[in-house]
Amino acid sequence: MTVGLPVVSRTYVSWCLDSTRWQRFAPRGDEIVVTTPYKSGTTWMIHIVGHLLFNDLRQREHSTFGRWIDANFQPVDGDLAALEQMPHRRVMKTHLALDALPYDHRLRYIYVGRDLRDIFMSLWNHHTNYTPEMWAKMSDRARDVGVAMAPPPPDDIHRFWHDWITRSQFEWEPPEGYPYWSTLHHLRTWWEYRHLPNILFVHFNDLLADLPREIARVASFLGLERGADRYAEIASLSSISAMRRDGDLINPGAHFAFRGGPTTFINRGTNGRWRGVLTDRELAQYDWAMRHLPGDAAAWLETGQAAAREAEWSI
Repeated sequence: MTVGLPVVSRTYVSWCLDSTRWQRFAPRGDEIVVTTPYKSGTTWMIHIVGHLLFNDLRQREHSTFGRWIDANFQPVDGDLAALEQMPHRRVMKTHLALDALPYDHRLRYIYVGRDLRDIFMSLWNHHTNYTPEMWAKMSDRARDVGVAMAPPPPDDIHRFWHDWITRSQFEWEPPEGYPYWSTLHHLRTWWEYRHLPNILFVHFNDLLADLPREIARVASFLGLERGADRYAEIASLSSISAMRRDGDLINPGAHFAFRGGPTTFINRGTNGRWRGVLTDRELAQYDWAMRHLPGDAAAWLETGQAAAREAEWSI
């Protein structure tokens, strides 16, 4: 068991991230923070939490609900000012490893994990579908802050895999995650503190397998118990097909950022698409990368809740 509480020991600044922005955020003490490395169900979980908080999602300020404070390619001043004015319980997302996020014992953190290979397939769809306008916005911001922009997406998924699984964005990360950041390092920093009562681990596999059950777990963790009928209703409203239908409400900015808008950003929501795509050599590279995780964390990342519960009992 890790002794003590998490402390900030790293600073992440890249074309995509700026961890220093969180230093300007003033918590009230009841915030909910959804954290994932990326492409692991971030928007899905924020949507679920929104249904637990509001009977009608239109009651929320969708322009700031679930805002990504550490996103380096968008202005932060307006978001912080809007968050300060929000009357309801605030929900935010972060893609920061816990060695860069200011920890507050009063907040509730929900970590959503997913198989590394499934993350990659979703990231390929994400990274290759930025609009020219979004790419220009991110490039301009990278130039303004003096950091290197990500290279243009390759035409071949295998070239993208090679760079992603063999290179790191930050020098302290294992070689994996380029040009974004390391999923494995991200998980490891949070996994070390999974015993803390205000951190909940949820897995994409378990959301797919039994969504009402996982919604009930989240509700209990947040002190937002609603009853089995409401959990079933939220599960229906939070299916991938329902989220694609309601994409303009969930992510109104997706039309600017992605070709195809919300239906591209909220893609298939399925696992296993890497089968028949990744070669035996690439799967061997995956196996090598996974050795950077302790065994219990690696098992959880591949399988989900059962492994996490076994790990909790071993603490």
